[in-house]
Amino acid sequence: MKVGHKIEAGNAGWNFGGEVAETFVDHIRQSVPMYAEGHDLVCQFSDYFVSNQSTCYEIGVSTGELLRKLATHNSGKPNARWIGIDTEKPMIDKAKKHCAGIENIELYVEDIRNFDLEPADLIVSYYTMQFTPPRHRQEIFDKIYNALNWGGAFIMFEKVRGPDARFQDICVSLYNDFKVRQGFSPEEILSKTRSLKGVLEPFSTEGNLGLMRRAGFTDVMSVCKYICFEGFLAIK
Repeated sequence: MKVGHKIEAGNAGWNFGGEVAETFVDHIRQSVPMYAEGHDLVCQFSDYFVSNQSTCYEIGVSTGELLRKLATHNSGKPNARWIGIDTEKPMIDKAKKHCAGIENIELYVEDIRNFDLEPADLIVSYYTMQFTPPRHRQEIFDKIYNALNWGGAFIMFEKVRGPDARFQDICVSLYNDFKVRQGFSPEEILSKTRSLKGVLEPFSTEGNLGLMRRAGFTDVMSVCKYICFEGFLAIK
């Protein structure tokens, strides 16, 4: 099934491997409302948490676009370390090309659950947790909280479900309207929805807040919201 930008995926078979990395940035920019504006927000928030001695992580770095922006935005802090993690080697290969020449970026093909996080001042997850099996999410949130230094921040952007069936129905309808306006055909929209069955598992706003609270976060704020897409800032 064709889902746009020369990407094909089977029923309940979406993944980020293979050739997806080649057109992923164009696809995601067209698919996610305020994608670039969210990047800008993350960079602006980083000003409050990143020092010249900081270690910072992006979980699910994909092609490295946001990590490169963060490192460039904080170029006045050349000793800060920017570490990107992704489970897909084609994504990391693409990220290494995209981030070439920036010496304080490190990229690893790793699963966050098995990766040893050093004490960090900033950890970012940009539309990544929604693709993590729900049974693993609390473990990951706990790990993020424990890795952060006191006063450090976790910035997470996620697709979110509506709080009940009526709101969810409205969100789905409006999001489909958005994708039509972005140029996706009805066939591509349906194919993408079918491909994500059992792969994309978003939680509601309250569900995500619950994960953060159980991990230990008490200072949490919503910093961006467009229909069913939301950004959170949590400070340890």
